[in-house]
Parts: sequence; structure tokens; C-alpha cells
Amino acid sequence: MTETLPMLAVLGGTGPEGFGLAVRWAAAGYDVTLGSRVAERAVEKAAELAAMGKGWRVQGMENLAAAARAEIVALTVPYVAHHPTLTAVRAALQGKILIDVTVPLVPPKVSRVQLPAGKSAGEEAQALLGDGVRVVSAFQNISASHLVNLQHEIDCDVLVCGDDADAREAVVRLAVAAGMVAWHAGPLANAVAVESLTPVLISLNRRYKVPNSGIRITGIPRGD
Repeated sequence: MTETLPMLAVLGGTGPEGFGLAVRWAAAGYDVTLGSRVAERAVEKAAELAAMGKGWRVQGMENLAAAARAEIVALTVPYVAHHPTLTAVRAALQGKILIDVTVPLVPPKVSRVQLPAGKSAGEEAQALLGDGVRVVSAFQNISASHLVNLQHEIDCDVLVCGDDADAREAVVRLAVAAGMVAWHAGPLANAVAVESLTPVLISLNRRYKVPNSGIRITGIPRGD
């Protein structure tokens, strides 16, 4: 029996991280909608994405329409746009899984850990959206340039945090489909540690003059 894949939306999908995730999921056979504040921009980037692979199911819409169409929604906007975007699409997310990829970076000091009042962006999202949305925090430490290059083997693990085990597992499956190794990393409260790794990785990149450092979990069998 053929598995029916969930329909995906990537809000902020015209940015580097969101576009990179969309590339990976479209290549894996998912129906992907790119969302943007400006519908025309989403349509333009969706056309660019569709041209990358034969038969890829991709389209672009304004964020609210994209969220309404999908079963699982990824949020990949800068932290300054986190609250406004969630507020705008709150109703469309009810009953769905939201993957929050947001890192609370505060330019220009992006190599410094900045803890928001809500402890983590993921926890802020859950508080804003309510119990009707299962928020999962993931993908914060993956390089956008690695995502968009399908020939690149991603050497950075994905830590998946969320209070609903089934929702976490759904996101783990999406990570594996995109060619990554993913781990259940506990409740959403643990997202504060995962989000905080991103400015640490930025610091490592600068100090050691490398483009994209990453993390790997050791001591657990990795499987195939």
C-alpha cells in the first residue's frame, strides 16, 4: 500500500532556510507550498523551486493561504517576524502540527545567545497558538546552503523537541525524508537549548573560518 504523504507548507519559504527545506521535501515527493507575506514573491520562488526537479509538486501563496492548505506547517521566519506571522495564521494552524524553526537571534550580535521572555521561540509559539496546535521545534542548526544542495550529505543532526510524541515522530520522519539524522530530544521546554546552539555554531564558524559547522549526537547507534 502506498503511503499518503502529508501536504506541507513553509512559511517564510522565500528565505534561505525555508527554501532549502522546501527543496529537500519537494525532492522527497511531498506536496509543498511556499508561503510569504507577499503572494507574488511566493509564486516567483515556487516557480524557481519547481524548475529544479521534474514533477515536483510546488506552489506559492500568501502565508495564511499556505497555512490553510497544509497539514504540517514549518515556520522559518526571522525572530522579529515570529509573533506577527503566528498571529496572522493562528486560526489556520488549529488542529495541525507547526514545526518552529525560529532562532531568537538579535542582530547584530547573532553569535550571542539571546533568551526571549518566553524561554524559547518554540514555547512562545505554543503559548500564542494554544493547545489546538502541536508545536514541534526542529531544524534550527542546519545550514541553508547545505539544504539547497541536494548533492551535499548533511553532516548535522536534527534535535526534535515537542510535548506530543506523535507530532515529534512526524517531524523526525520529515527530517529522514530530507536526508538527515534526527533524534527525539524531549519536551518543547528543551527547545531553549537547541535554539541556543545556533549562535554557538555561528561563533564557531567565525573563529575557525568554516562556512557551516554542525552537531552530531554520539553514543547512540545511528542505524542506516
